[in-house]
Amino acid sequence: MNGLTKEQSSSREKVLLTSLLLSAPGVVVTGIALMSSHSTTQLADFLRRLVEVVAVFISWWVFRQLQRNEAMSETQQARLEQSAGLSAGGAMLCSGIVLLVVALSRWSIFEPGGNVTMGLVIAVLGALTNGWFWWRYSALTREQYSAVTAAQQQLYRAKTSVDLCVVAALTAVAIAPAHPPTRCVDLLGSIIVAIYLLWSGLRTAQKHLGEVRAGLSTGRN
Repeated sequence: MNGLTKEQSSSREKVLLTSLLLSAPGVVVTGIALMSSHSTTQLADFLRRLVEVVAVFISWWVFRQLQRNEAMSETQQARLEQSAGLSAGGAMLCSGIVLLVVALSRWSIFEPGGNVTMGLVIAVLGALTNGWFWWRYSALTREQYSAVTAAQQQLYRAKTSVDLCVVAALTAVAIAPAHPPTRCVDLLGSIIVAIYLLWSGLRTAQKHLGEVRAGLSTGRN
């Protein structure tokens, strides 16, 4: 599988499983935090975390299948790996679309407020955790390229950047919820997050769609 040794495959599967196990509780806790606030950024953050967990699960499942089905042909392996990359790109695109729709739909009626402390703490911890996984997946990809880990590297780079935007927006809401610029900061935070996710998702999806087409062309030849 892309020249990975048994030890390298085992190490990557453990990292994927760890990232899945650490990402899943964040969805639940963010959802609970959302109930006590009126932050558009926090709503957007919850929706994108949910979609991203699905993408991480697909990547872990794909990698697990590749590791346990050694009789699989190289073409089948490549298609499975590319499906993991497409799921990561699709997750970013879906998250970006949802965030943009939520922000624009609430632009004229939204007023920031509520308790965003829990959401802020989660966002800070998320930025630190996702930053570590971004670094880890980058190191694994440099060591030995794998489409699955490369896709996760791109996903966690986007997740880290988004968390930093969420931290900035929720900090503004926490410090001065009644201040006029805070409304714009919170809503613009959602829009910036959405645009970044759309851009990252489109780049990732295009890259892996190109790999799929190349693989199909090679298969015909």
